[in-house]
Amino acid sequence: MRIDLHTHSTVSDGTQPPAEVMRSAKEAGLDAVALTDHDSTAGWQEAADAARELGITLVPGMEVSCRSSEGISVHVLSYLHDPASPELLAEIARSRSARVSRAEMMVQRLSEDFPIDWELVQQHVAPGATIGRPHIADALVAAGVVPNRSAAFSGILTARSRYFVAHYAPDPARAVELIRKAGGVPVFAHPVASSRGRVVGEPTFREMIDAGLLGVEVDHRDNPDQGRAWLRKLAAENSLLVTGSSDYHGTGKPNRLGECTTAPEVLEQIELRATGSPVIRS
Repeated sequence: MRIDLHTHSTVSDGTQPPAEVMRSAKEAGLDAVALTDHDSTAGWQEAADAARELGITLVPGMEVSCRSSEGISVHVLSYLHDPASPELLAEIARSRSARVSRAEMMVQRLSEDFPIDWELVQQHVAPGATIGRPHIADALVAAGVVPNRSAAFSGILTARSRYFVAHYAPDPARAVELIRKAGGVPVFAHPVASSRGRVVGEPTFREMIDAGLLGVEVDHRDNPDQGRAWLRKLAAENSLLVTGSSDYHGTGKPNRLGECTTAPEVLEQIELRATGSPVIRS
């Protein structure tokens, strides 16, 4: 089986609707795929309908945006949680609201130097989607400021840019706790992706493990080889599941479906440990 446990649709910052992500997964030769939009499960139903029709397995998920005590961005993948869990829903709603305010402030700053405004940014956000920097990047591309999202993130939209604005996000250990309470399986996404910016140290990993972390995403294009070796050792010492994924965003990133995959026995363990939602099979 070929399994990819990290993809995004237009519900967050991908460029394809959920059903199209499923079709692309089928075309890429995947047997199972997880839809893990940022702070949203709004694409689950559409993805499930398409997956059943296409004859592939869907693992419903979500990527929870977090921030460590040092102010470092951390992402936690949640698999098979209950999408109606009140505590998790409340935390996600708070984060989504903060994202909107943050985006408005960033656009205001950017508009002083570049030909973009809030209306242009909104044109690149699908109805009900979680707004984020990728949508601002798309507006910058449309305005001819940068050639693509990657160029925007490496310059104008980097966390070190004067246009950057931080937003509220839960502590990663708190997110792990909420995911477990919702019957989900929490996995630390691209934990040592230093090319994206600062990464957390071992104390944060320990806090997350103590809170109930169940896995780490080791095989991901942004995790360097040395970091992957360290993660495998950490996983072995703490009985953590090891996953591999593409972090597919359609044309929004160069990541290709199935470029990194997860072993079938790991997906089996995720399913065994989850109590919130089922895997969707055709």
